[in-house]
Amino acid sequence: MNTPSDTSTGAAGCLLAGFGAATAALAWAPRAAVNIDGGFEGHARDLSVLVIDLPLVLLGGALVPLLAWAMTTRWVGRPWIATLAALAALALGVWGLLEWWTPRQPPHPGYGHGI
Repeated sequence: MNTPSDTSTGAAGCLLAGFGAATAALAWAPRAAVNIDGGFEGHARDLSVLVIDLPLVLLGGALVPLLAWAMTTRWVGRPWIATLAALAALALGVWGLLEWWTPRQPPHPGYGHGI
């Protein structure tokens, strides 16, 4: 049987997953903007970042804190410690995303944004 505590604990996990997906997408968007708008006359447009990279970033952003939260809840049994562990895992995941992932950018032909 589900108790009110189990239901609220499950809702907290879903909220953490949604928060993680939104945070990962917001961290990803500024780097992907160059490939989406393409720069001057669209010479660097690469929409594969929307088809390939965005779903992976959203999935990773949702699963990393959710899995950290679920494992910590199972091992420790205290939801506030699990929440801290999930937020720490999300912070490390976003940091790893920003350190590791950089979209392909061809060299500028001598002009930047806003001539």
